[in-house]
Amino acid sequence: MKFKNFTFPLLLTLVIACKTEKENYVYESETLKIKQLTKSTFVHISYLQTESFGNVPCNGMIVVDDGEALIFDTPANDAQSKELLDWLESSLKVKPKGVVATHFHADCLGGLTEFHSRQVPSYASSKTIDLAKERNEIVPQQAFDTYLELQVGNTKVANEFFGEGHTKDNIISYLADEKVLFGGCLIKEVGAGEGYLGDANVDEWSATVTRIKSKYENAEIIIPGHGKPGGQDLLDFTIELFKGKRTDAN
Repeated sequence: MKFKNFTFPLLLTLVIACKTEKENYVYESETLKIKQLTKSTFVHISYLQTESFGNVPCNGMIVVDDGEALIFDTPANDAQSKELLDWLESSLKVKPKGVVATHFHADCLGGLTEFHSRQVPSYASSKTIDLAKERNEIVPQQAFDTYLELQVGNTKVANEFFGEGHTKDNIISYLADEKVLFGGCLIKEVGAGEGYLGDANVDEWSATVTRIKSKYENAEIIIPGHGKPGGQDLLDFTIELFKGKRTDAN
């Protein structure tokens, strides 16, 4: 067999890289992937079919401790949520204690019905709940205003609204013990484009993320709503991406 324009060492490197990437997933199917980031945190990746951007990979976070789990953003639909919850219960042997929707779009609460059917309580800001009702989306059960601290096992996770950006209601979640910040769609992967702006406030986006950076300057792992996790560079990139932008310019 001939590999045109490839040297053997280069081909071997590509094969090893692909294998290594695949082995990083603790669970993988055609519709759901799960990768462990730290001792207590995982990122779940599901897929949302969209008209403008195709089949979009969407990130959520899982925090586990002492036999319990908190999920941040549901997978994109109920079938993927079932897959996630089954894996948590059968493979990790943990009990889902709650799910937090970081904003009102389908990539955050599209699979909420499955959580409710299993008696898993859901949380969201009052802004998210109001917007979900307006759009006839599935509605989270328990509301908070700007700050909510949830406990999973012996671990606490802060959930906080810093201002508008991707949407009017977008919040972030922070696990101080392991310095992991889930930014959701408010935070962009380095190199990403602006993405969907239909519900955005681009005037405020940079200022909002600047406030997050100021408070969580010690965060070491940042998880965006789409794309690869990274460090503080994701916050810096997002700030610069929307700096000086105005709604009437988009």
